[in-house]
Amino acid sequence: MKKWYGGNDIDPNDEHRDWRMIDKIIGETFEEQKKARRWGVFFKLATLAYLFVILILAYSAKPGDASTKEKHTALIRIDGPIGADSPANANAVAGALRKAFDTETVEGIILAINSPGGSPVQSGYIYDEIKRLRAEHTDTKVYAVISDLGASGGYYIAAAADEIYADKASLVGSIGVTASSFGFVDSLEKVGVERRHFTAGEHKAFLDPFSELKDSEVDFWKTVLGSIHQQFITVVKEGRGDRLKDEEKLFSGLIWSGEQALELGLIDGLGSAGYVAREVIEAEDIILYGGQKSLLKRLSEQLGASIGQSFGQEVSSTIGLGHTPKVYY
Repeated sequence: MKKWYGGNDIDPNDEHRDWRMIDKIIGETFEEQKKARRWGVFFKLATLAYLFVILILAYSAKPGDASTKEKHTALIRIDGPIGADSPANANAVAGALRKAFDTETVEGIILAINSPGGSPVQSGYIYDEIKRLRAEHTDTKVYAVISDLGASGGYYIAAAADEIYADKASLVGSIGVTASSFGFVDSLEKVGVERRHFTAGEHKAFLDPFSELKDSEVDFWKTVLGSIHQQFITVVKEGRGDRLKDEEKLFSGLIWSGEQALELGLIDGLGSAGYVAREVIEAEDIILYGGQKSLLKRLSEQLGASIGQSFGQEVSSTIGLGHTPKVYY
């Protein structure tokens, strides 16, 4: 009698039936592997082709390349907090500024500002670069356009422009300096923790949140903030000149609406970036400079994957001013 094994009849009396069975199983396994390899190659080629198409589309969608041959308005975004690790950092903004100024077909430059402020140093770097480039390219004007918010460091940068525009409901100003922290003097004692803090230098534990405040150090810290505030006032006066109205509260840190800012001389007019490009610069075509995501990042977003995304870890040093509050415009 014959029996079925794997769809084939093999004589159970055949003395080589076991070897025939093993040979058949191995053959079928190899055949399945060949099929799997063929499908694997197919899917790899299909994925490669898909990536190639996306690459072409992403590259061709990069803003501003071909159309920079025509007369246009350059737009540079300053969005969000201003800081070395933020998108609105001095290196990025300065690079976009230099590219815009060096493009012969740029009729004017708009700084599209929507920022609450941030680092005085980064704001200062950007301000200085605008002033330097304006001096080198006297035929190219810079216009700051504030949307929702142009406060503190955001306004500091705007003051470097030839003219400033905002919406009537924009928030403008906040010409002041701030630094804050918390005090935990009694907290450790309440939870039964002993703190051991060793320093060399009379004021190295300056503004330590776990130590009592010293009047002399508070007074000193106020002089530091006052010095930075005066730097802010100076650049605003230099940038705005006699357009500023004599208002005692102007440099008090208060913030104003666009309409109020116009009356105070903090801005020159009311209007959007589109309005300035169309009516003031008279070059309605706007091209974004800087602020563009890398090609790899655009690809990864279109594919729905996080390709090549880098992660950084912010490490604070215990040697420098580790416990001193950061200063912000």
